[in-house]
Amino acid sequence: MKVVIVGYGRVGARTALVLREEGHEVTVVDNDEQKVERIEKEGFEVVEGDGSNETVLRRAGIEDADAIGGLTGDPNVNFAACMIGKEFGCRAVMRVSEDYRKEIYERYADDVDEVIYPERLGAAGAKTALLGGNFNAIGELAEGLRISRVVIPEDAPVVGQKVSDIDLDSVGRIYAHGRKREPMTIPLPGTKVEAGDQLALLTEKDGLDAVRRTLLGED
Repeated sequence: MKVVIVGYGRVGARTALVLREEGHEVTVVDNDEQKVERIEKEGFEVVEGDGSNETVLRRAGIEDADAIGGLTGDPNVNFAACMIGKEFGCRAVMRVSEDYRKEIYERYADDVDEVIYPERLGAAGAKTALLGGNFNAIGELAEGLRISRVVIPEDAPVVGQKVSDIDLDSVGRIYAHGRKREPMTIPLPGTKVEAGDQLALLTEKDGLDAVRRTLLGED
């Protein structure tokens, strides 16, 4: 995939590095001259300028990109970058901080593909949001344990079941649930799974295949 990263702070830098390590083509946009020099030394394609400016993003190759991550500390810049990316058919992932969470969800979540809080999930969460997909491992909690996020497709066997009734065979547990475009919270006892819902999981690393079969019906 070709990915444009707007913002090369802690989150943007780590996300860019992880994506490159996995073989993806990454171009970084940042308006800090000193950061631009560092980005170049680290071997990335880089464009200096305002990531909320379409001309700047065109220089970064947004027309041919598959995804854009607005990962600066400014939600307005991130949202503008994402909206420009959407105009060119990109998957758009917008970073917000915990302080902005409720406000941003209410204002922006319907317009971008995903809103992330990397202060909680780290660069792994930003990376998997950019790549998309139904089942994403978003972090290692400890050796042998993994935090994962799954988006439930329409044909999943758990659609219509209560979250509390889903049996993950003692290799995992569901610790949060969210409807599409909504923040994830601890599920209520009567909450039923619908297509498009997100589930946050804590699983044993060796139990991911069993969890995948239970939730998605995959072999």
